[in-house]
Amino acid sequence: MTTVETEFGVLAGEQRMLIDGELQHTSSGATFDVIHPASEQVAGQATDGTVEDMSRAVAAARRAFDESDWSRDVDFRYHCLHQLHDAFDRNKERLRRILITEVGCPVTVTGSQIESPIDEVRHWAEHGKAFEYLVDTGVHPTQMGPARRKIHYEPIGVVGAITPWNVPFYLNVAETVPALMAGNTVVLKPAQLTPWSGSEYGRIVAEETDIPAGVFNVVVSNANEVGAALSADPRVDMITFTGSTATGRAILAAGAPTVKKTLLELGGKSAHIVLDDADLNSALPMAAMMACVMSGQSCILPSRILLPRSRYDEGVEILKSSMENFPYGDPWDPGNMQGPQISDGQRKKVLGLIRSGIDSGARLVTGGGIPEHLPTGYYTQPTLLADVDPDSQVAQEEIFGPVLTVTPYDTDDDAIAIANNSIYGLSGEVSGGDVDRAFAVATRMRTGNVTINGKSHFGITSPFGGTKQSGLGRRNGDEGYREYLEGKTIGMPE
Repeated sequence: MTTVETEFGVLAGEQRMLIDGELQHTSSGATFDVIHPASEQVAGQATDGTVEDMSRAVAAARRAFDESDWSRDVDFRYHCLHQLHDAFDRNKERLRRILITEVGCPVTVTGSQIESPIDEVRHWAEHGKAFEYLVDTGVHPTQMGPARRKIHYEPIGVVGAITPWNVPFYLNVAETVPALMAGNTVVLKPAQLTPWSGSEYGRIVAEETDIPAGVFNVVVSNANEVGAALSADPRVDMITFTGSTATGRAILAAGAPTVKKTLLELGGKSAHIVLDDADLNSALPMAAMMACVMSGQSCILPSRILLPRSRYDEGVEILKSSMENFPYGDPWDPGNMQGPQISDGQRKKVLGLIRSGIDSGARLVTGGGIPEHLPTGYYTQPTLLADVDPDSQVAQEEIFGPVLTVTPYDTDDDAIAIANNSIYGLSGEVSGGDVDRAFAVATRMRTGNVTINGKSHFGITSPFGGTKQSGLGRRNGDEGYREYLEGKTIGMPE
């Protein structure tokens, strides 16, 4: 394997994909470039997989599920996932450098994208080992006499996992490891901008675990039709996907002819309702940090700040100061907490939405453009827009950049109505001095998850997912594990 290292710490990842236990290039030898977003330079290449490669990977996963003992041997799966955990841990610094190279994520904040998913591998191994795959529900009366009923939880089959570029290693793990532990076989299609976070995963599986050939496959490609082929393949029983709502709709349509199960975590445009009794000096600097720390490239980001009119000017000033003092720049510098956008195209989208906000009457408080001191790299200034019309494009469309919009409200009912004025419903936040009042507001927000006073809703033991056009199903917790299983009810003599 060829690697490229420079004085900036950039590290190229595994070029090959994993199909049926073999690390391989596509037959034509075609590759595509991977760009380091902090330097705008080519960091290396990945093999450019084809629809034919995807078909071979699906065939391998189908055969491994139908013909091997993987789906029935919980102890062996447990053994393999503990191997995977240990292998990831050995490779974590390499994985960290690849993450920073592909995404531009600041080294200071990589823990949630490297250490956390590694820990989750062990969690799912233990969860799956302890899970009750056969539940006796007792004896039930029927017209034919008493019948004992048991529920047998079985793996769904072949799972296709399509992952995004914003937190690639974390989501590669989150969308595949519980599926594997539940007894499914998997084909992973990583995002085009971050192929190495997937191909390195494949290399580690192939070289450092006993996971059998065909059980786990990775197909990397720069072509949209490769992921589409995975979604439509009738040999695939389930698709798990994180990404845009538009792509989620396409996946639903592709799976409709076979009524394929889909687990979707889609877009978000979350609101943060700041009540009039909130501690603004506690809530708002944290809100500014959350907007910037991943360059705003987070689906759960509460990017719409709703401030009570009675404290509006005070709140805007605190947000302004926080965003103007937020450290951003070179992701390899431990002093920075915001890096670049992942691509030139993504930065152009962010800047375009900022301009649309200003054109629709929003007031630019700070930021709004490309920082003069960072002429190289896809950097965007931390940006604050005030007086934002809740019906405007910038208030309705997911930005995926370090941008906060601020809108005033008069009453709690008014704030809730503004928060719910969205096609999305993934996350949300409430800040307030009276926790009971904040909880009451949270229960009226039409969203899958809410944080109150900074106490995060997100964690491996709690279900996570969206309402409305933010998705279907749940990840994490026992609910998340059951997504990868089918419950078969069996009636039998008592």
